[in-house]
Amino acid sequence: MQNCMLLPLLFFWAAGLIFTASASAAERPRARDLGIVVGALEPGPLNAITDVPGVQVGQTTLIRGDSVRTGVTVILPHAGNLYENRVPAAVAVGNGYGKLAGSTQVAELGELESPIALTNTLSVWRVAEALARWMLSQPGMEKVRSINPVVAETNDGWALNAIRSFPVASEDLVAALENASDGAVAEGSVGAGTGTVAFEWKGGIGTSSRLIPNQPWRLGVLVQSNFGRWQDLTIAGVPVGRELGRGGVHPHVGKEADGSIVVVIATDAPLSDRNLQRLAARALLGIARTGGFASNGSGDYVIAFSTHPGVRRDARRSAAEATADHEVGNSEMNPLFEAAVDATVEAIYNSLLRATTQSGAHATVEALPIDEVKAILARHGIIR
Repeated sequence: MQNCMLLPLLFFWAAGLIFTASASAAERPRARDLGIVVGALEPGPLNAITDVPGVQVGQTTLIRGDSVRTGVTVILPHAGNLYENRVPAAVAVGNGYGKLAGSTQVAELGELESPIALTNTLSVWRVAEALARWMLSQPGMEKVRSINPVVAETNDGWALNAIRSFPVASEDLVAALENASDGAVAEGSVGAGTGTVAFEWKGGIGTSSRLIPNQPWRLGVLVQSNFGRWQDLTIAGVPVGRELGRGGVHPHVGKEADGSIVVVIATDAPLSDRNLQRLAARALLGIARTGGFASNGSGDYVIAFSTHPGVRRDARRSAAEATADHEVGNSEMNPLFEAAVDATVEAIYNSLLRATTQSGAHATVEALPIDEVKAILARHGIIR
């Protein structure tokens, strides 16, 4: 994969624009830029999921005309062939109103054999086919007869994206894979977060990471936020949504809490799929801290994986053999649980704070007003 995310790439395809980052997002702060510190653990150098060694993120952003606002975000656990060198993985579901392709095999076998792709609801199947075709085209895959692409989604068709036009093409998935990088991750209105809405403000992609105390391990989180009512938005325990007194969707499209969120957790701690499932469940606590309550129409999904070489699985090593001598014990999980909750919270904050105002198919969705949020948090003593 080309290491190019730090140099945003811009190119044309068909009648519209595809690009890998949003330049205007650079003008908006992350949570820590405002003095919002979540938890006691330290973040990694980039405060991103790519702080976990080997993990790469690639994104394709689609903005075409006045109605297409969507894209693809991919997360690669390592740069090798994932089918031949699988990582243990698990899925947790807070509410299952969504499409998570490939989840049953992950749950059954406890392993991931493809990159994870995020997109919009109606593009899951096209992206899954494109991901399968891309994997089967890799060297050494000529005799493979089955592949399990993992693709998750949130619905960006309520306000900004003309979702029924099926704008995501196979080339968009391939572009995201080819620009994947282990560097800084673009956040906000990019990739699969281009058209999403969170707490009735502009949502999107957000990321954060934590260093595990007294261990060489790291844990990182990436979210695609598209959930929540404005009244419920909570930052550092402060009811920011209620104090703002409004949302940012104009005209109001009636979506409210019935959105979705996808959380991806990566760690290089040597975890079995059993403890990864426990770890994934903790991210749901992080969602709740920001104001989510897994509403009826929400798809709340968490995918967790470990990149540690000692627990990977290949043709020579079964799941049992891979984990027997290396697995973190139950009594050692607390710092990882804490890291997963806190990094999820901060990633959601970053998805909101970094997002930019967008106008699209059905509405304009304002970005969270930074100055008002700062004033509210300052009144509560959270920041200066």
